[in-house]
Amino acid sequence: MDRVRVRSVAELGGAGLPVGRPVLVLVGGAAGMDRGGLAALGVVLRELVPLLDACGAVVVDGGTDVGVMRAVGRARAAAGGRFPLIGVAAEVAVDLAAFEPNHTHLVLVPGDAWGDESPWLAEVADVVAGPEPSLTVLVNGGPITFDDAEHSLGRNRPLVVLRGSGRTADAIAEGADERSTAIATSPLTTVLGPDELRAHVERVFRPEGER
Repeated sequence: MDRVRVRSVAELGGAGLPVGRPVLVLVGGAAGMDRGGLAALGVVLRELVPLLDACGAVVVDGGTDVGVMRAVGRARAAAGGRFPLIGVAAEVAVDLAAFEPNHTHLVLVPGDAWGDESPWLAEVADVVAGPEPSLTVLVNGGPITFDDAEHSLGRNRPLVVLRGSGRTADAIAEGADERSTAIATSPLTTVLGPDELRAHVERVFRPEGER
């Protein structure tokens, strides 16, 4: 795993990250996901691996060895994936968490509290994608996941909310409160079931003329 520390957005350009590639940003549940939810997510993610490889895509997430980040790292390994998998974590995580070992890159950013990495996830995705398409997929999640969704929408990055995956994702899908409703009703937000995710990612990353 290539590990780099950055102190400013300007440093990301020299951080050795792959650039000019389609980007899937994966946000959501960490320690709060149950085993059943993780197992179901693993199946969905393994189905995505060949497509991500074929598209030359990059996946960006929070990098720690828990929840959706563990699930995508293990799915990549199990399916023999080759796509770069970039974790973005606040420096506080160095002392408090383990990092998922199947990630190819780890970007450590300023922050002394969980959630400080949230705007940086969006920054890293922008730098890596450049002019190429990008998409955020939200699965389950806690309070910080609302921030991740808003950062995505604030940068005009389409957001997919995985219906039925629990907690934040289901709150948004159901418009459970004002904040959830604002995210759900954005023209950039799409609520999907797990069986619809692969086809949606393919439409974004491989327009009809390129399939």
